[in-house]
Amino acid sequence: MLKKLLMVVAMSAVTATAFASDAARAEAKQVIDLKDGSTVYIFKDGKMGMENKYGRATRMKKDTVMETKDGQKIIMHGDEVMRLDSLLNKDHSGGG
Repeated sequence: MLKKLLMVVAMSAVTATAFASDAARAEAKQVIDLKDGSTVYIFKDGKMGMENKYGRATRMKKDTVMETKDGQKIIMHGDEVMRLDSLLNKDHSGGG
């Protein structure tokens, strides 16, 4: 039941973040905007990472219920904060 709800929410929420890295968007299967201004990335393996409203990858406890901009509820599965952080900062590293 929970998987079905998550899939319905993921498929119905067509969103994109203006500040998200191209690498993070390319790696994610789905990008969902939340009511509080945060963004959730659902990766191809089903794990999720969250970007706060300031554009930084942030930690979210497993099974935390989040509300999308359109009022639907989703549950956090797999806190991929380091994976998302490296993708968000991929195009912003200095030097080289």
